[in-house]
Amino acid sequence: MRAVIVAVGVAFLVSLLCTPIAIKVFTRLKAGQPIRAEGPQMHQSKKGTPTMGGVVFILATVIAYVAGHLALTSLPDAQIAQVEPTITALVLLGLMVFSGAVGFIDDFLKVRKRHSGGLNKRGKLLGQILVGAVFGVVALYFPSSMTDADGRATNTETVGSTTLSFIRDIPALELTKVGAVIVFIFVVMAATNGVNLTDGLDGLATGASVMVLAAYALIAFWQYRHWCADPNYTEAYCYTVRDPLEIALIAGAAAGACVGFLWWNTSPARIFMGDTGALGLGGLIAGMAMSTRTIMLLPIIGGLFVIITMSVVIQIISFRTTGKRVFRMSPLQHHFELAGWSEVNIVVRFWIIAGIGVAIALGLFYSEFLANVG
Repeated sequence: MRAVIVAVGVAFLVSLLCTPIAIKVFTRLKAGQPIRAEGPQMHQSKKGTPTMGGVVFILATVIAYVAGHLALTSLPDAQIAQVEPTITALVLLGLMVFSGAVGFIDDFLKVRKRHSGGLNKRGKLLGQILVGAVFGVVALYFPSSMTDADGRATNTETVGSTTLSFIRDIPALELTKVGAVIVFIFVVMAATNGVNLTDGLDGLATGASVMVLAAYALIAFWQYRHWCADPNYTEAYCYTVRDPLEIALIAGAAAGACVGFLWWNTSPARIFMGDTGALGLGGLIAGMAMSTRTIMLLPIIGGLFVIITMSVVIQIISFRTTGKRVFRMSPLQHHFELAGWSEVNIVVRFWIIAGIGVAIALGLFYSEFLANVG
């Protein structure tokens, strides 16, 4: 727990203190956010606000991960199983950094062209597929080599699983490794686009991501305290995962970094996360679902992202099939803007929806544990 708390605190402080520096740097570089002409007219006042702020909380998460590992060195010997950096950290931080890199290219092109178009859809899609495929392969083809004092293997798990999961792996839903990588690519695409579509109002995606990442930090830490690699726990209710403390540390660090960024990103935003931040967070959240073996729980934990994504899908299908729009504008938050809701009201109410999804997911997770114990 000490390492997780250290990581959260360091990430928060780095993000809180470095974001104003990023605001000044991006302002001098004229890296302002272009605003779509066809978007809500009230957004025109945001034109020129510095973007690419996701660079700050991605960097803060990586720094906090290192700080958390330094804190791990002071733990008792029995708990130093995860002091060395792991493949799990490589996958999770890699997903965040390289998904963010795809978003950075998009943001850079927007700023350079002074147009909201950025990277074309095909380029962004290929970037997401490539990132998902590379880290999906790493997650499924490199098992752990943890051993006990006698040199016997105590954990040979991979970061990901070839079995689909809800709260645990579901044995009846076994896939091949290739099939599991394909599923993970889909999860990466869904999560990155979900967060990206949610990022449309000041602080909306940042606040929702804090809740989702905090939930994964709790889930992973609970798994660490009831880990099958620990001989004190029986197979009936322990969790078969790899490096759960690493997962908790990174999830907590990312949540803390987002809170620090939110100080400057809340309405009226001094800086936007841009696609850099949105895709980076989406990639990390996808990795969290895979590594905690909760892939099918993700739509509940990230319920707000699902709702907003579905509003876009419904709008597109309706317009292409009937020529009529279901919403005044999609994504959903813009529908309520045009309906007369204030930006702050929309953000707070959508945060409540995000919190409800997280609460339901955590309730299901804990209920399953109680059922197994009983």
